[in-house]
Amino acid sequence: MAHKLYDKDGHAVYLFADLVTGDGIQSNQLFIENHHHSALFDPGGALTYQPLNMAISKISSIKALDYVFATHQDPDIISSIDKWIMYSDAKVVVSRLWERFLPHLIPGYMAPKGGDRIVSIPDEGGTVSFGDSVIKAIPAHFLHSVGNFHFYDPISKILFSGDVGASLADKDHEKPVDNFSEHVKTMEGFHRRYMVSNVASRDWVKRIRKIDIDMIVPQHGRPFKGKPMIAEFLTWFEELECGIDLMYANDILKANSRES
Repeated sequence: MAHKLYDKDGHAVYLFADLVTGDGIQSNQLFIENHHHSALFDPGGALTYQPLNMAISKISSIKALDYVFATHQDPDIISSIDKWIMYSDAKVVVSRLWERFLPHLIPGYMAPKGGDRIVSIPDEGGTVSFGDSVIKAIPAHFLHSVGNFHFYDPISKILFSGDVGASLADKDHEKPVDNFSEHVKTMEGFHRRYMVSNVASRDWVKRIRKIDIDMIVPQHGRPFKGKPMIAEFLTWFEELECGIDLMYANDILKANSRES
């Protein structure tokens, strides 16, 4: 089911939050239309391809899709790339670090068709022309991938934040967070393990605070809507110890314990 997040003056943003069934982890896909141009964000793999294709077909032509944006290279992000290349004319936008890895997901007989449709983003990010507007690629390296980008739509002021802000809630994935202190319980463990360090977290928060954002939509779980809720999330993530901050600290504690 498509949940419309924004619709004004020929520009619309749709969220798909309930397409994964079975044992796969819940994931969100974002679809944006701008005056007959369209873009899809983190389409996923085999679990989502068919239902996502059918859902988008009710809104727009799959064949006319302009872009597929991938925050990083994981299977739940972009492993259906061969199907999107085969059945649409879309270009695939991804970090330059993963440009040469994605062809591994494309069958040999499709290699000539797919290779020239991958658009690589330099480490510093940039903008991609999209209809009457642009999509901005915001660096989010090591959160959790070494080559990682989040994508900002300046018209709707929505940031698609990949795994940053992801939660493992049981239901209502399309509904914005309404109680941050309770919501933290659904995302704290994931962020402590999957984010590399507080250095990367703080750098990302510094970048994001310079952008006018009305909503943050992660790839898993519920979005953050409104500046007060977004500010609360950014403060939490800015201060979070995670990844090597915890693993190395634990190793040091264990070593000291053995020596004493």
